[in-house]
Amino acid sequence: MHTIEVVLAMLVAVVASGYLVRVLPLSLPLPLVQIGLGAVIAGVFNRGHALEPEMFFLLFLPPLLFLDGWRIPKQGLFRDKGVILELAFGLVVFTVIGAGFLIHWMIPVMPLAVAFALAAIISPTDPVAVGSIAARAPIPKRLMHILEGESLLNDASGLVCFRFAVAAVMTGSFSLATASLTFLWVALAGVAIGAAVTLGVSTFQRWLWRRFGEEPGAALLVNLLIPFAAYLLAEEANASGILAAVAAGITMSYVELTGRVSGSMRVQRAAVWGMLQFSFNGIMFVLLGEQLPGIVERAIKTVSESGHHSAWWLLVYVVVINLALVLLRLAWVWLSLRWSVLRARHRGEARPGTSWRIVVATSVAGVRGAITLAGVLTLPLFLPDGSAFPARDLVIFLAAAVILVSLVGASVALPRLLKGLELPADSGERKAEDLARRLASKAALAGVERMRQQLVQNQTTENVQLYNDAASRVSLLYQRNLEKDDGPDADPEKVQRMEQGYRQLRGAGLTAEREELFRLTRRGTISDEVSRKLIRNLDLLETRQRD
Repeated sequence: MHTIEVVLAMLVAVVASGYLVRVLPLSLPLPLVQIGLGAVIAGVFNRGHALEPEMFFLLFLPPLLFLDGWRIPKQGLFRDKGVILELAFGLVVFTVIGAGFLIHWMIPVMPLAVAFALAAIISPTDPVAVGSIAARAPIPKRLMHILEGESLLNDASGLVCFRFAVAAVMTGSFSLATASLTFLWVALAGVAIGAAVTLGVSTFQRWLWRRFGEEPGAALLVNLLIPFAAYLLAEEANASGILAAVAAGITMSYVELTGRVSGSMRVQRAAVWGMLQFSFNGIMFVLLGEQLPGIVERAIKTVSESGHHSAWWLLVYVVVINLALVLLRLAWVWLSLRWSVLRARHRGEARPGTSWRIVVATSVAGVRGAITLAGVLTLPLFLPDGSAFPARDLVIFLAAAVILVSLVGASVALPRLLKGLELPADSGERKAEDLARRLASKAALAGVERMRQQLVQNQTTENVQLYNDAASRVSLLYQRNLEKDDGPDADPEKVQRMEQGYRQLRGAGLTAEREELFRLTRRGTISDEVSRKLIRNLDLLETRQRD
């Protein structure tokens, strides 16, 4: 009963944070508000709660990593794959080595393997945390794609390095050759299992739909269970459940391209996953806030054992580690860009220089968040001999402090760095979108005509006229995309104003329709069932119009 009460309290805190972030006069990132609410719950109401590490890892990480892989923009991922791979893998190893040795030198009480574990878990960045800042200080689209791609892949690389470091602490030994071979198996088997689970489940589900029809509730539940199945199967095979969840999500994005899922199912699924992402990320930050008072207290006790009797040394550690992370990231980003420019010049390509603001913004935008928190809380409580895990509370405190400082630093610095900043635009993006609309409209008109011809066969003259009128009305919706003046000589501002006017008028019409349906329902003219059906159709039209 107590656990249920705690879960409900955390969900209420997550809901409250969504409104507080809009009400507060200061522009604060959502995770900071959630951490604050968690600290209030623990400090004022004395309701803190800690989950078992392995349960925490299994419950929260697979669905979040799966969703990251599913929603990552693949076009941007492949276009900037060089930069993303350098950040996601090269920067992680660079951070683990550089920050690991620094932390061990600065805090001798922390063994080197534990210092490497801390450096590994604070190396992954979090797109959700960056997105909460970007909502009020918009990040250029291309930079956001790079950060999303990096965070998707460095989640896996950082957490795998973290697992190796923890294993070294537990066993007391580390072999580079063995670790390299193990990493190959862990990575390749994890990716293969994740992809196989998604493909297998999707194929079986489509077979069930063909034989017995589509059941939306069951389909949604199966979709939610895929990341957990991929994670557990990979862990059972001694592979990486993390990479399996990511691979399952990426594979799901390709399964979606088959178009074999109904539109209503996609709308429901997007809503469910959006709610799940908001809830899980929020609960993790609330949990961090709930445990923060106890973490600080235990960290002070640990630091006193290192010979520093003042708690202010904790502040020194936090400042030095965060500065090291920013400087390591800044150095890597600069070197990566310089290397890209040199390679382009070697190929004879003209490549424009990169503004220093882009380099600094990319470095500052490396915000840590849910993955760091979820990973660090899985540190074992005891070593195999029964002794306490070395400096566990201090590691958790420093990881939590990195999350807080990176969030605050990015929320302060990014709006100033990004003001007026523009990256090279995606060439041909608008033309590609217009072309897709025109081709889709032509295909729709052809499909309408084929269906009209089938319907009018062997029909009376009256029915033929009715079908012809219906086909004309439907065709008008698509004809607009073909007749729109979007040639090279068109005035872009005029086209934009016309498009804006159409959306406003169409929106006003949909709103009026909806209000009238509500009025008819209140008067009892139409049933609730009819009202829900018609209003849902209007909601779908409005959603399509906004896209």
